[in-house]
Amino acid sequence: MIDMIIIGGGPSGMFAGFYAGMRKASAMIFDSMPQLGGQLAALYPEKHIFDVAGFPNVTAQELVDRLEQQMNAFEVQVRLEEKVQQVIKEEERRFKVITDKGVYYARSIIIAGGVGAFEPRQLELPEAAAYIGKGLHYFIGDLQGFAGKEVVVCGGGDSAVDWSLMLEGVAKRVTLIHRREKFRAHEHSVEKLMKSSVNVLTSMEVRTIHGEAWLNEITIANNRTGEEQIVPCDSLIINYGFVSTLGPVTEWGLDIQQGSIRVDSKMQTNIPGIFAAGDITTYPGKLKLIAVGFGEAPTAINNAKVYIDPQAKLSPGHSSHMSFK
Repeated sequence: MIDMIIIGGGPSGMFAGFYAGMRKASAMIFDSMPQLGGQLAALYPEKHIFDVAGFPNVTAQELVDRLEQQMNAFEVQVRLEEKVQQVIKEEERRFKVITDKGVYYARSIIIAGGVGAFEPRQLELPEAAAYIGKGLHYFIGDLQGFAGKEVVVCGGGDSAVDWSLMLEGVAKRVTLIHRREKFRAHEHSVEKLMKSSVNVLTSMEVRTIHGEAWLNEITIANNRTGEEQIVPCDSLIINYGFVSTLGPVTEWGLDIQQGSIRVDSKMQTNIPGIFAAGDITTYPGKLKLIAVGFGEAPTAINNAKVYIDPQAKLSPGHSSHMSFK
């Protein structure tokens, strides 16, 4: 029995995990992605963020790394690539959480799912699925795994441009393919791209991918002229963006308004014992900012603490008076 199960491993969920530790509550975080950080890590890890208190500017990935370091002051259990499918309130202070990998029990629930579960847009080729894990990638974990390889990145947003620039000094060669002439990424990033050694091909699309045991080349075509060419490719990274959805959350009996979960001033939902924080919430005057999520997370945790232990104080006092051990 876990005190608090936190659904969502983005910034608000990670800070909630840390704050649960501050309140001496056991916590477990679930996220469907292969890494913590939510959109920050998946979509724009190298982008600078300027509106987080105490950081004049910080890259998205650095912020995620700092949050993880902070959270690791406590024994927060993290379960990645695991999707929560059902949350059932069996009785007061007893919730059954069913995932695609198991069943868990918690005294309270914190939903910090950001804009909801999101999955990468797939490469729409019949043969694509057979190459996942054999040269076709939708996420990047260890950059050094691409050392010395012919890498092709597909996409025109911040993520595609950022990854291309990061791989420039690692891979044998990086080719960036975009189906349009202009990029959607930030102007500064595009300027850096054009000054780099990345081979940039615009108005091009992947037509076929080839290889026996492993991907070794792709055929691309100009989407205006139809002219085709073959490009050597050991690793094909697809960055076509993500599709987000609340998914099973809509079936849990929560009050959902325009794709967000309605909460009160305690960050409690219409179901006692289920709280929410971050971009997934809505209330009058709500702002969807990371800084706001950082404030909502401890509010949710403190009220969840009182829910599971009515004798507990709502306010734990200042952190300078608290022990981390």
